Amino acid sequence: MERTGGTGDGSGAPSAVARALERIDRLDPSLGAFVEVWHAQASAREPGARGLPLAGLPFAVKGPAGIRSFAARRLIAAGGVPVGSTAVPGPGTVWQTWGQGAHRRTVNPWRADRTPGGSSAGSAVAVAADLVELATGSDGAGSVRIPAAWCGVFGLKTTNGLLPSPDRSGLASAGVLARSAAGAERYLRHVLDGFAPAAPPALPLPAVYSPELGFADVDPQVARVVRAAVDRLVAAGAVRLVRDACVLLDPARAWLAVRGGAAHDPRVRAVRRANDGRLDALLARTPLLLTPTTPNRPHGHEGPGTGYSTALTWAFNLSGHPAASVPAGFTPDGCPVGLQLVAARGADVPLLAMARAVEAALPAVRLPTGGGPLR
Repeated sequence: MERTGGTGDGSGAPSAVARALERIDRLDPSLGAFVEVWHAQASAREPGARGLPLAGLPFAVKGPAGIRSFAARRLIAAGGVPVGSTAVPGPGTVWQTWGQGAHRRTVNPWRADRTPGGSSAGSAVAVAADLVELATGSDGAGSVRIPAAWCGVFGLKTTNGLLPSPDRSGLASAGVLARSAAGAERYLRHVLDGFAPAAPPALPLPAVYSPELGFADVDPQVARVVRAAVDRLVAAGAVRLVRDACVLLDPARAWLAVRGGAAHDPRVRAVRRANDGRLDALLARTPLLLTPTTPNRPHGHEGPGTGYSTALTWAFNLSGHPAASVPAGFTPDGCPVGLQLVAARGADVPLLAMARAVEAALPAVRLPTGGGPLR
């Protein structure tokens, strides 16, 4: 592969693109985040990005087809520079919480013996390891939020149908992995037609906290980390917990049936109707729902076993609500944990504003590979 080391401003300092390519070359052989790295194309594209809103921002795209996605095209038009495609699950497995890069299987940058999650596996690792500032993803059951949680970065699943998606089931929506909610907002600003920034929300934010959505079996260590994060938000005046509950029907069978083409099965429609009604009523009263992002810690590379890492995420793919994962802390064995934020359908921009307020009240996460703190 051709490698270049150009500068962005004539000062002799490496440009953002050159720095990204250097870090990828140096760190990715041990991380497995990328399937392809586009040295020559990125370096050639960078000069033409000057003067555009994103002005040479290096970003990564999910999987081999990611460069053709709607989001990637919009980011390029705004001056973003794609530097490579990231790892997604390889052939030979039915589970999606892993990735296969060009050099090796994709490893969690915090613990190499654990998976980074998936299916946006490489995208999350690339951001967590400070290889790029943001990476595109897609989320059909938690494929952005789960790796965001397990890699200690910010992940957004947009409202279903807000952005074009090739998924015919209607479950998957476009998303982004970024270092912070501000980075995800930067993405949405240039990808979403008619984007209008939201004013900073009045604090404390009224919120409902549901530790298991009424049905999930959550790892006690994950539960403790998330509860501590919620308590910190309350103590900081960022959140005010509302005496309300969010109890949903377990969406597992309904999600699997929709994915399998049985969306019109009466039992599936009954579950969706019940959960939609409960969520809509709750989010009409209170703007924010808080839950753990995943019920479990990152599993090993041998697979997830019988547990569903999607237990707390895929309800919102069925319902269509926007949802984000914010770093909440670490379990005693060094695994990142995510706090999930859910808002009303179409409230993606207000959700990012609320996420920024939440982030400001939580400790910053330092990058695991020698970079500075996230945010």
